[in-house]
Amino acid sequence: MMPALGWQATAAAPAAVKPNATNMLDCNGFSPKYNTVKHGLGGLCTDPVEVDRNGVPWRFEDNEHYIGHDEPSVKFISNQAGSANDITYFMRLAKDPKATPTVDSPAVSKYAELSPAPWFGLPLCDPKSYPLNPCTPDSDSNSSAINNPNSAGSAFMELQFYPPGFGPFIDGPSCDPSEWCAALTIDSLACTFGFATCNNNCIEPVNFSYLQTDGVPPGPPSPQLTDVSTLTPNNKTLKMHQGDVLRVVMRDTAHGLLAEINDLSTGRSGSVVASAANGFMNTNIADCTGTPFDFHPEFSSAQQQNQVPWAALEGGVLMQDELGHFEACSSVSSQLPVNDTFPNGQSFSDQQVYQVCNGGAEGNGSGEGPCDPATGICQHATTETGAACPTNDSASGANCEFSGANCMIAGPRITVVNGKAVIERWPIAGCQENVFQNGDLDFDGSSYQADWPDGTAGHPTSFEYLGPFTGGGHSYPSVQFETNVGASEILCNTITGAGCTAPPAGAAFYPFWSLGRSSLGSGVCTWNFGNVIAGRTVQTFGKTAQYGTPNLARFGGTSTSPVLPNPQLSTWC
Repeated sequence: MMPALGWQATAAAPAAVKPNATNMLDCNGFSPKYNTVKHGLGGLCTDPVEVDRNGVPWRFEDNEHYIGHDEPSVKFISNQAGSANDITYFMRLAKDPKATPTVDSPAVSKYAELSPAPWFGLPLCDPKSYPLNPCTPDSDSNSSAINNPNSAGSAFMELQFYPPGFGPFIDGPSCDPSEWCAALTIDSLACTFGFATCNNNCIEPVNFSYLQTDGVPPGPPSPQLTDVSTLTPNNKTLKMHQGDVLRVVMRDTAHGLLAEINDLSTGRSGSVVASAANGFMNTNIADCTGTPFDFHPEFSSAQQQNQVPWAALEGGVLMQDELGHFEACSSVSSQLPVNDTFPNGQSFSDQQVYQVCNGGAEGNGSGEGPCDPATGICQHATTETGAACPTNDSASGANCEFSGANCMIAGPRITVVNGKAVIERWPIAGCQENVFQNGDLDFDGSSYQADWPDGTAGHPTSFEYLGPFTGGGHSYPSVQFETNVGASEILCNTITGAGCTAPPAGAAFYPFWSLGRSSLGSGVCTWNFGNVIAGRTVQTFGKTAQYGTPNLARFGGTSTSPVLPNPQLSTWC
């Protein structure tokens, strides 16, 4: 039985919960009413696509800010019952080189520079999410068409893995100096069909919980009540060594989706259930209050059409890497301190946060910013190919890089967590590019260099993925490659597809999915992501050509391949 905690609700008597002044009711941090707990969470949110009443899709803007993503993915497709509500992967975590990263070349890199979060995705039912219709859990009767006003209310779950070395998580990408951790996130969208009505105060609310060895979230997971404890690992948070082999399970239970990781290398396990009893809530569009809610998988099977109707990615059963959230710097400047306080007495302060990257990825000069937080007006904004941005207003909706924030110094810096000084230490100075815009929109940072896993000693080892498999042990017969990078490119016309390319213009490199010889078993082929790995890679699927062409039938900002036979089932390694 789940122990009763002060912030937990019971499914027996759900009631509206008023939000704190600082919360996670807007995953991207642009709410005009509320402050945000995690500064720069945007890279870990879901990328919406806005569809007008005429069925025409457009780039989505959160309170006049473009918040697109770059998420190269593999979608797994199956008609098998249970393939969208009982899923198992086997995987090996990446391992970083011991050497200090290089700031002026791609010679040495850490995984947190390449991606803030590899993740697995799945649609969930949420009748209070776009388009605010009833949703039947675990059922293929739900419609999910992007242009159907009767599509079911849908949320998107991401089981995210956070690389080590660049903490703390509340304003950085890492939860630990040397180990990985994982969290269950659930993004909803507070809009009616055709985006006729949205509540801009809580437009993309997110539930969040680390996976815990006792299954109890470390703090309130709901968008309304998120605080420092939610985002700060405790002694029950599952920590995983670099290179560990994992069994990852996502399956429905009576009270919501269970996410569970069994670390086969250490014997430790962690889990969380997205339940009302654990404090998960969905969000009322009228007033942003929360209602305790059990989040269940939306579909029974992973059919091609079973996806989240408001997501730019054609999101069903997905395996993905988030790109575009790090620039290595020689130094950083233009201070932008972080200070959070909460009614329960919790607090967080990080004074050594900055906006501008100097040297490193910016060559001999300085990068974008600073921006004035009060006005959103910025200096030195750039865009695709390094061209000057046509505006200096970060609230213009332009696809521009306005500032490097959050940026951190190399070496030790002092943060204060609930009144206690905590020393954090980054190996190099760097910028995450996720406060005034979401991502590296001139495509010159670490994600767009040849510093991905390639078998060399200076780069991380690759993730290895085997699966997925259904609860009955069935494999997924088909796959589709996709990426939504096009929508982040200012040169991309999402209606015609012109200029929507992978790699984007200006990128020196763009990572891709491959199959290679595995350490998980003789003859087994595992999915890798990054570059060709000498002695291991056996299939590259055309490298960046694997992402296909803009899908003009749905949204031209997302490129997709044809549906293909699952190559992991037919390739011998």
